[in-house]
Amino acid sequence: MQINGHFLHVESYGPPVGPNVVLLHHGLGAAQSWKGQISTLAENGYRVIAYDRWGYGRSDPRSALDVPAFSDDLADLLSLVRSSSRTILIGHSDGGTIALYFAARHPKHVAALVTVAAHIYVEPKMHPGIEGIRQTFEQDSRFRAGLRRLHGEKTEAVFRNWYEGWHKPENQSWDMRPLLRQITCPTLVVQGMDDEHATPQHARDIAAAIPGAELWLEPGVGHMLPQDKPQEFNHRTAAFLAKNTSTEAWSKAAL
Repeated sequence: MQINGHFLHVESYGPPVGPNVVLLHHGLGAAQSWKGQISTLAENGYRVIAYDRWGYGRSDPRSALDVPAFSDDLADLLSLVRSSSRTILIGHSDGGTIALYFAARHPKHVAALVTVAAHIYVEPKMHPGIEGIRQTFEQDSRFRAGLRRLHGEKTEAVFRNWYEGWHKPENQSWDMRPLLRQITCPTLVVQGMDDEHATPQHARDIAAAIPGAELWLEPGVGHMLPQDKPQEFNHRTAAFLAKNTSTEAWSKAAL
């Protein structure tokens, strides 16, 4: 799909009529990173859209990421959902931050929101976490091979863009908490208690800033909760969406 002058690889699953769920992958991920969630969501009646964000996977390459503003990613997401009914956003890490920005700036487009390990400011813990991934990328051939399966020839660029984007000195003063008050949809904030990039307080701050948000902190899990505990994540997410969205309402709106 051509959007904003570049091509995005977009996948769609589930019934043609149903609540729309857009999945936003993490900073080194791709649409395939949601393989543990896609079938469950589709089987539950959701129309699932997963895509490789610009610069990732099978989408067009890009020279840099605009971290932490994600302006280009937000423009792409708006183009994807503009013509559809209200959308459920599920975002992981960078994808969670994008989802938070979008829900705050375009509340009429978002019916419900699930964020996993999202970032809203830079914690001291984040720097050693990123450096640890850099060392793994340089030293662990299996880790690089996994990224290459997702991104092919763009693997080096994907890692460089992510690493350099989060290392910009101006990021130290970034704090999007005031913006989160503008989010009006039901929101579930998720984080592993052992997240390598953030303390549990980070998730508590996100939930506290969003009116009525629910908080789920999972013990014994790090940054990759949807991949490491897919059944638990799917169960908790499905329960939250069933409580806060209506498949029947979407069906009537489509008639």
